Amino acid sequence: MRIRICILLLSLAHFSHAQTRSGNPVFPGWYADPETAVFGHTYWIYPTFSARYKDQVFFDAFSSADLVHWEKHGHIVDTSAIHWAKRAMWAPAITEKDGKYYFFFAANDIQNDSTVGGIGVAVADRPEGPFSDYLGKPLIDRFHNGAQPIDQAVFHDKDGSWYMLYGGWRHCNIVRLKPDFTGLLPFPDGTTFKEITPEGYVEGPYMIYRKGKYYFMWSEGGWGGPDYSVAYAMAESPVGPFKRIGKILQQDMKVATGAGHHSVLQIPGTDDYYIVYHRRPLEETDANHRVTCIDKMEFDEKGLIKPVTITKEGVAERRLK
Repeated sequence: MRIRICILLLSLAHFSHAQTRSGNPVFPGWYADPETAVFGHTYWIYPTFSARYKDQVFFDAFSSADLVHWEKHGHIVDTSAIHWAKRAMWAPAITEKDGKYYFFFAANDIQNDSTVGGIGVAVADRPEGPFSDYLGKPLIDRFHNGAQPIDQAVFHDKDGSWYMLYGGWRHCNIVRLKPDFTGLLPFPDGTTFKEITPEGYVEGPYMIYRKGKYYFMWSEGGWGGPDYSVAYAMAESPVGPFKRIGKILQQDMKVATGAGHHSVLQIPGTDDYYIVYHRRPLEETDANHRVTCIDKMEFDEKGLIKPVTITKEGVAERRLK
């Protein structure tokens, strides 16, 4: 009897430990290009619904109090709310300002300047929406410096300035956003679209600021293949110049392939970081079969980002203070 009780206690301890980690993927379903945010005492993930472009016409969101248990908020915005969007809605970015939540997205996968589409903005009173069209038209609907208007990331600098990085087709631009997000502001040199494309860049830009340095990250390789990955550069200004340092996220043939298109979660008030990204399960060959995962992202003593170890276990439970 004593042996049985010991075995039972060990089993319960193992189960309890397993329940305090997120596991990867963090929630079920085919989701990609995850944007992460903290609003109040809640973690949020806003991913792309990973499907064929004709079916990729809405966004879901997910919230958590502890990084382990996630609640789904379905259809926070879709093409019925964005009259100019018809297909291929993807790669969201979100920020809060003055009690409003601004949701940036790409739609229609435009291939030239004569097609309707590009980067749009939606707005809501709550992080779970529902979101409505903020501008009634795309914020950026043309190619500038060769960059397809997709994959936007919003960056709020320490001086209060708002920037947006974006771009597909191996070109990345940075622009200054008006404080109300209704348009763009020129840089001091008079330019509006400043190209900051580093070596190896394909798409999916993202930026953080840490200890006096700007970290510019992006995705390399083909999004539908196993070589999809994330690399980065550093500079002392959000406009660079940026020189590629190396990869920080890529496939592990024991875990998953196609690890890329990420965002970064910093625990407020700490120097603790997580990388939120998508990857493809080993048994999957469909390009759209992507899942959202989270793992630790750490820095070395020189401030360089250590290569991320992708895991099946995910991260430990953590509530916001």
